[in-house]
Amino acid sequence: MRVTWIQPEDLVGHELRQAREEGKDVENVEGRWLAAGGRPAPGRGASQEPASPELVALAGVLLDELDEIPRPLADAEPEGFDEILATADPAPAREIDPQRIAGAWLGRAVGCVLGKPVENIPREGIRAIAEGTGNWPVAGWFTAEGLDPAITERYPWNRASRPTSLAENIDGIPEDDDLNFTMLGLALLERCGAGFDALDVAKIWLDYLPPGRIFTAERVAMRNLLDAHLPPHTATRHNPFREWIGARLRVDAYGWAAGGDPVRAARMAWEDARVSHTANGVYAAMFMAAAHAVSLGAGSAAECADAGLSVVPAESRLAEALQTARGLTGDWESIVAELYARYGNYHWVHAINNTALVAAALYHLEGFSAGICGAVQGGWDTDTNGAAVGSILGALGPIEARWSAPLRGTFASSLPSFDAVTLEELTRRTIAVT
Repeated sequence: MRVTWIQPEDLVGHELRQAREEGKDVENVEGRWLAAGGRPAPGRGASQEPASPELVALAGVLLDELDEIPRPLADAEPEGFDEILATADPAPAREIDPQRIAGAWLGRAVGCVLGKPVENIPREGIRAIAEGTGNWPVAGWFTAEGLDPAITERYPWNRASRPTSLAENIDGIPEDDDLNFTMLGLALLERCGAGFDALDVAKIWLDYLPPGRIFTAERVAMRNLLDAHLPPHTATRHNPFREWIGARLRVDAYGWAAGGDPVRAARMAWEDARVSHTANGVYAAMFMAAAHAVSLGAGSAAECADAGLSVVPAESRLAEALQTARGLTGDWESIVAELYARYGNYHWVHAINNTALVAAALYHLEGFSAGICGAVQGGWDTDTNGAAVGSILGALGPIEARWSAPLRGTFASSLPSFDAVTLEELTRRTIAVT
């Protein structure tokens, strides 16, 4: 059996790419890896052919060496919370309306389900599918009805999501890591309050998370926990996914529980994120949590994005991408095309490109439907981006009934005690921890 995200011989290729993005010199290590018969990172999942024991052993040695290379960008992209805030310009707290939390939960679910069937389909494939069913620009749920089979063959639906996330089969809110982690954040706040730390996050992961339901950096961090490594080492040991999107999708509940304070939200996000992420992976989580905090009182999505940007280190790669997203002009497709031209070199689930796309949707699209549809239409990590934008715009409201009706207000989940939980219960419990 080949297990995705943790095979050492697969991680080397991912680490070489990640290290280069951080400005590290890895030419010598890469040369040794390729000379020994090592391969680049698999395009999807795990490599299909097992490596020799000798190559697996070499992968472990090289991953250790790569872990020890210092980060050249450490000054511009600090790790400590106080150091991060010292290089940012945090926005002030504001008054909130906790009743907006219901819309935020619902908006998150709608955006997630909208994006699920086209996750990991390239942007041109999303357009081909949508045009083939009269849904371009995207304005409603995706459907397979009437779609030319040749398009499906060229751009296969996300296999795990197609049975539960197309217009013809949506019946409730299907399980998704983007929603499980929001529930887990609520459970953590109920257990520990807003003063939790990274060890509390690690403990609740061990109590609640099935390893097969988590991916990339989270799966690596779980492996590290089971190997008796503690945070923040869990985020850095043999973890080439440390600046990917996983931490960003975990923080909605922290924003809602922050009392309208972007800094308080960012601190909770930082404690959570450093279990599995570093640098821009952490900053993306802080950006999102601060935006969620403000969404319970803001008058516009742009205000939320500005609050998120205010807690990101000003010289970081993420700040540059967010500022670029804010300054772009033109129609939505032109804006997305420019983001792809600038940040398309990153993996499709990296934090920088995806968070820039979310920021662009918050800055440039008006209304709930336009926001979630534009974010999903933009590609990359479609369900995660749809959920993030949906959460912000759902808090601002309103959400049209055509989105909420098929979801029936009920969530599926593999988390203990959360399967079949209702929107009403999640809202009540979240308000209780604000």
